[in-house]
Amino acid sequence: MSATPTITESGARVRPASIRTLLLWMLSFLAIPIAGYLGTFLVGRVDNFSSALLGGALVGAIVGFAQALASRRRLNRLSWTVSTALGTSVGVALGTLAVSYRTSLAALIVAGLITGAVVGLAQALALPRMTAGLRWLWVPVTTILWALAWAVTTLAGITVEEQFIVFGASGAFVYSLLAGLTLLVLRVPTSPKVHTVGNAQPER
Repeated sequence: MSATPTITESGARVRPASIRTLLLWMLSFLAIPIAGYLGTFLVGRVDNFSSALLGGALVGAIVGFAQALASRRRLNRLSWTVSTALGTSVGVALGTLAVSYRTSLAALIVAGLITGAVVGLAQALALPRMTAGLRWLWVPVTTILWALAWAVTTLAGITVEEQFIVFGASGAFVYSLLAGLTLLVLRVPTSPKVHTVGNAQPER
């Protein structure tokens, strides 16, 4: 009888689940450029405080909802969508105002740092309580990722002079990949499925 390699129960389940979670999460990166183009179409260029505030709210709501859907029940849809919308709205408004709506590489990095800090703080408050103190690591990570995403978008040759609300697909891909890995590192738990009374099994 051949020997069977020993695999722990947690090791057999966590690693494939983590890979599936990350792959599904990566699909949410598509929501960022789509939301950005939609926001620009409806609100216009981010060249004043009101357009930044409204455009950020629209983009944040779409992206937050997409991320919650792609998180495999790790993120509450309502609280994550609302927090992302509020954070992006205020963050984009403050970030772009701080650099006087300029679109140079340095300006976008600074705006990204400010926006990312506000978004990260808002989202950290929406993370499940089980993450405890680890949730606050989300703030510096998101701060850096927003700046990095804007840098990647700019260096990719995107016409950032058009004053977009959010970074493009290239930056979104990098942001989503590193943000997804961070969620795995924080070990954000999956919320249990809610069973209706009709699906309850009778006791035996």
